Amino acid sequence: MNARAAKSAATEAHREAAKTPKPRIMPTWAIVTISVIFGLFYAYFVWNAVDFLITLASGTLPLNGYGWFLLLFAVVFPLIAFGIAFAIGWRRVGWEFALVLLAGLGVVAVFWLDVIAYSATNGASMLG
Repeated sequence: MNARAAKSAATEAHREAAKTPKPRIMPTWAIVTISVIFGLFYAYFVWNAVDFLITLASGTLPLNGYGWFLLLFAVVFPLIAFGIAFAIGWRRVGWEFALVLLAGLGVVAVFWLDVIAYSATNGASMLG
């Protein structure tokens, strides 16, 4: 095969690749629907973290700096995880977008269980 034949074969392959249709981007209503459904689950974790923060902050012993940091981060972390998962997945097809949001929800759930386990075993180190 000479250089001219190889060049024309590469050009033809490039033309064929350009003709293949790209996957269709999801309509806006689908992105919003999937985001709202998963957003409710993320909001559940935020609400639990706020409730846990209020419960510990209004106890008989005050929270120290580390306790405030940990519990405020537990409030903010689901919002950060949702933002990252949304940014990664919103240009993908529907099931991939939902899977990325589900993976982010799994990370948030593991983090929340870590916060609960830490406060149950080492809760005294968070209190003043």
